[in-house]
Amino acid sequence: MANINITFTVTEFCLHAGVSQDELVEIVGLGVIEPCRPAGDEWLFDDGALAAFHRAQRLHRELALDWPGIAVALTLLDEVEQLRGENRQLRQRLARFMENV
Repeated sequence: MANINITFTVTEFCLHAGVSQDELVEIVGLGVIEPCRPAGDEWLFDDGALAAFHRAQRLHRELALDWPGIAVALTLLDEVEQLRGENRQLRQRLARFMENV
């Protein structure tokens, strides 16, 4: 199965995300999303950045958070997801250990 990489220029990203270029620069500057690679003077974004932006946009709309607040919230949400994964792995290891005792 082949992997398909989708990239968007700044203009394309703004069109798909419904955001202005100035807002995009602010969002990138805050670390909410980041370009997958710079192409000369032009940023390129992958479909993961678009998905992350839509998640951030939901927080912006539903919780009325400003963009700096969204950057913090996304960082905390990512940390919570990571901790949940680690806890899941620890519970599985403990269960295997208890089976062998």
